[in-house]
Amino acid sequence: MTYHDKIQLTLIIIAPPDQAAEGDRLFRSHGSWMESTHHRTGEKALLSYNVSKGPELSNPMDLNSAPTGNTYFVLTEIYETEAGVADHFQQTTASWKDFPAIVQWMEKCKATFVPAASIINSLW
Repeated sequence: MTYHDKIQLTLIIIAPPDQAAEGDRLFRSHGSWMESTHHRTGEKALLSYNVSKGPELSNPMDLNSAPTGNTYFVLTEIYETEAGVADHFQQTTASWKDFPAIVQWMEKCKATFVPAASIINSLW
């Protein structure tokens, strides 16, 4: 399945060593909450949900470079339309019990957030 013209939400967090365990906990909570609350069909459908985790490298272009000790968490969500992203934001503040905790955690990390980008290339 390709996702051309669908909407992608991406969150990249670089957590210092003392914050990695909290990231694990928050994304476990987030995944369970997403599974129980989000639409699977229609204009608000969540088509794909992934959280990846890996070490930050001193040279990201060299897979053999030394790790910095920080941990990357990368969240990607793909929605049928922007209505799914809007619904996600509404549900997040209304019903995800750990929303205040992730906001506080992200203040201790470095984060980049792209809330709603149109997918311009997609394979398979």
